[in-house]
Amino acid sequence: MAQAALGFQALPGETFGRDASSCRALRVVAPWLSPRPAPIEMLLALFLFFFSAIAIYAACEFFVNGVEWVGYRLNLGATSVGTLLAAFGTALPESAVTFVAVVFGSTPEQKDIGVGAALGGPLVLATLAYAVVGLAMRRRARRREDTQRVVEVDQRRLARDQAWFMAIFVVKVALGVVMFAWKPWLGLLFLLAYGLYVKRELAVDESAAVAEDLAPLKFRARDSRPGMFWILLQTVLALLVIALASQIFVQQIETIGAWAGASPHVTALLLSPVATELPEIMNALIWVRQGKERLALANISGAMMIQVTIPSSLAIFMTPWHLDAPLLAAAAMTMLSVGFLWFSLRRSALGVAALSSVGVLYLVFIAFVFVYFGA
Repeated sequence: MAQAALGFQALPGETFGRDASSCRALRVVAPWLSPRPAPIEMLLALFLFFFSAIAIYAACEFFVNGVEWVGYRLNLGATSVGTLLAAFGTALPESAVTFVAVVFGSTPEQKDIGVGAALGGPLVLATLAYAVVGLAMRRRARRREDTQRVVEVDQRRLARDQAWFMAIFVVKVALGVVMFAWKPWLGLLFLLAYGLYVKRELAVDESAAVAEDLAPLKFRARDSRPGMFWILLQTVLALLVIALASQIFVQQIETIGAWAGASPHVTALLLSPVATELPEIMNALIWVRQGKERLALANISGAMMIQVTIPSSLAIFMTPWHLDAPLLAAAAMTMLSVGFLWFSLRRSALGVAALSSVGVLYLVFIAFVFVYFGA
């Protein structure tokens, strides 16, 4: 869904639907690439694909380290660090996709790319990202011969996050199936909802991290109390590398998809959203590896709240916000996953196996896309 933000050009008349009348998102290709890249271009794409993935992971190591220190200096609890600071930072690149598509898109088809981005992000986070955390936790437990079965976090607090998400998401999807003149003004409600969510997160009484519990700041490894300048410098530079590497990664996904013969619909609906949400997934893997599941899950939960509010408000402001069958299917899979998680979390009964299982819903969506487009 990041094609518009990367300067891709749309080919008129090619849409996600079966014909131009059902268009929701456009086939987009890089103007410097042919539909079937030459062998030398393919080798370059593969190199950049793996190089950018490694760069994203390495930059995320610096980012999560820096953002924990930012939270410490601001006296924020671990959950707030994940839901607010880390989520906002890593959600900026994909939010920019929607912004560029809906604000600077010169055709309705280009604006539709922003609509797709506003639905694709939450789907990937609610299914694949949560499943990756669950699988990483299971792998870590096996290596340590641990018998952990229940996710050891503040499940009721995460349940409230899922409830907030569902309430806003239902309104968002409902607006996508009706048409009326003053719909764009309702975009303000989504910004207000995120403001209320931030206020609630900051109001929760939670002890802040202790400096001794934090890994040394990578830019000042010998300094037990690094200054705010160094903390912000590391965090911002890491975020810039993540944003740049993510753009390169998405471009290579497009090239590899064309080389493999995947239809543009499949690439844009299935591959691009995964690429744009890769920073959140990488952050989660790093935090699980460090035994900080609370931060990993809070980061995903907070990123979902951003995705359901800020990009949605932009899309509702600037487009007709009308959803077709593939996007409604994406919304349905998202709601099924979040609803299941909410039901388990509110009973404080979410297990590692259950968390891992929500990834199956993304496989269901893949099957739907292939059947719908006859790919």
